[in-house]
Amino acid sequence: MFYKVKVKDHVRVPPNLFGEKLPDAVLKMIKKHYNGYISQELGIVIDVAKVDEIKEGVIIPGDGAAFYESVFELLTFKPEMQEVISGTIKDIADFGAFINIGPIDGMIHISQTMDDFVSFSKDKALLGKESRHTLKVGDKVNARIIAVSFKDPTNPKIGMTMRQQGLGKPEWSIEEDEGKGKKKAEA
Repeated sequence: MFYKVKVKDHVRVPPNLFGEKLPDAVLKMIKKHYNGYISQELGIVIDVAKVDEIKEGVIIPGDGAAFYESVFELLTFKPEMQEVISGTIKDIADFGAFINIGPIDGMIHISQTMDDFVSFSKDKALLGKESRHTLKVGDKVNARIIAVSFKDPTNPKIGMTMRQQGLGKPEWSIEEDEGKGKKKAEA
């Protein structure tokens, strides 16, 4: 889920930026520090939306830089448990598929790709034995987040599933609905 988060922090502005307008210098340093920042509390910082407030600066002896208490808004992406996300299959391996869900990739284990026996083909596709569903690089899919780990803050892990009804490729749901209609008509 994307969020706008209000943050209050002391922003260090080095002496080489003293010639710039204060709002520009503070924004430049906030972007340098926060863009791409990853934490469990904030998620993944995408960009600085705006700077709301810059208080009086303080120079700390021995540093030479000025520190400004600032309030600013960040645009973040924080994956939430049970959230359904649309994405694109980025890569397929014999153990599952990687799905691009914006600023990060999630992983769908082969056992979570479809409710069927799944095999990995030579042309980098996952094939369902009975359903005949296929999953290839570039396919648009819907998946549910079932695991989020920030154990390694530089590389968060997102586990996903597509085994529930309405998930996977959109045409899979259409095929299931048509199949149910045929069974009712035959009965």
